[in-house]
Amino acid sequence: MEHGIVLQPEILGYFKNFPVTNTLLVSWITMAALITVSILATWKVQLVPSGLQNLFEMIIDFGYTTVSDLAGSQKAKVFFPIVMTFFLFILFSNWLGLLPGFATIKFNGEPLLRSMNSDLNMTLGLALLSAFLTHAFAIRYLGLLDYLKKWFTLNPIFLFVGLLEIVSEFTKIVSLSFRLFGNIFAGEVVLSTVSSIFAFVIPLPFYFLEIIVGFVQAAVFMMLTLVFMVILSEKHEVH
Repeated sequence: MEHGIVLQPEILGYFKNFPVTNTLLVSWITMAALITVSILATWKVQLVPSGLQNLFEMIIDFGYTTVSDLAGSQKAKVFFPIVMTFFLFILFSNWLGLLPGFATIKFNGEPLLRSMNSDLNMTLGLALLSAFLTHAFAIRYLGLLDYLKKWFTLNPIFLFVGLLEIVSEFTKIVSLSFRLFGNIFAGEVVLSTVSSIFAFVIPLPFYFLEIIVGFVQAAVFMMLTLVFMVILSEKHEVH
């Protein structure tokens, strides 16, 4: 029976008692690819950039300008490395999952490679990291006391509102993780289904669509993380 796409990632083996899944393997490949490209882009930095250096300088400059416009110049220096890393890591992993060989190359009867973000564990991990950093920066900029005042107060009405906002923080994690997972997993299912029915020409428009979706989902995750960081780290004036 031909292997179909399933929700749970396939386990390729174990490192001691730690399971190594095909999506975890792809995350390692993504990190290696990002490190390699970064080294190549900055290997011989020139005053007048060209080639890969020029491409990455344009990407970094556009990203930093966007972050600076939303967060301000001071916070941008802190927020930018975080949100840009999210963007590049998610983008590379999304596009890597479109390469030939994904879900077709087998290892011990299981697909060796599978799109990283089609695993809810991966997207949930990214969302939890985003939330942790957001609250860590909030404590840094507000101080622990003012941070706690956002959620807890002696006024019963504001206390109720604060408790609702705590619940909303958990919904942000669910939203970030399921949005990314749902779009990438759905794209994987569509590509697998179309490719199994048709060959060559007909699947190409779907691949182009997934290239766009991969970029959009990386940008959405980056921008939502940035907006959450900016909002939570701002002091609210009491009038």
